[in-house]
Amino acid sequence: MTTFLTNEGYLALVIFAFVQACCIPISSEITFGFAGVLAYEHHLTIALVIIVGTLGELAGSFTAYGIGRKGGRSAVERYRRYLLMTRKDVERVERFFDGRGAWAVAVARVIPLVRAFVGLVAGLVEVPAAPFAIFNLIGTVVWATALTLLGYAAGSDWAKASKTFSHASDLLALIVILALVVLIVHKWLQVRKERKADVALAEAAAARPGAAAPDAPAVTGRHRAPTDSQGG
Repeated sequence: MTTFLTNEGYLALVIFAFVQACCIPISSEITFGFAGVLAYEHHLTIALVIIVGTLGELAGSFTAYGIGRKGGRSAVERYRRYLLMTRKDVERVERFFDGRGAWAVAVARVIPLVRAFVGLVAGLVEVPAAPFAIFNLIGTVVWATALTLLGYAAGSDWAKASKTFSHASDLLALIVILALVVLIVHKWLQVRKERKADVALAEAAAARPGAAAPDAPAVTGRHRAPTDSQGG
């Protein structure tokens, strides 16, 4: 990620920002933090990092929002496994929205990991488009600005650390890769276990004399997000 950001600059920033707002939780901390370091080193401009990164994240989150809003539960259930999302991942964000107004979008957009799924779930629970746009913008700007400024402030220390750990770069890269592999395998096993449980439940229901096979647990009716006046 850091190499791509160094070589491609704003293009890499847009791609990473878009992807991580589309339910693919790659590290926005690395994206904006290292972009801030590059701004300190005069490879990028700090204002453009914030603006371009924010626009990329807004585009990604609105794409996810549209999928959730138009496709509903059936679309989420159909595609979430390809993103290694379990039903619990979706339900976790839904619980965060439950009992709150659209302002919860802004809060969720500054919570690590959860923020990647905000657009999809906001569309799923039918947060109105205008409030979603406003609060999504607020949360994204706060997150992008904070991380970029932290990276900018750490710019001189980053340069020193890079020289100090240059000989250990291969080892550090190996550790990061192994950590990612463990995370991916863990999520894949969770999705696989969930799917097996769904199949077993459907087979048990079908085996009952005269019983119709039930819908998958996740394919339930939509529920509308509460308005701000109803939110806590």
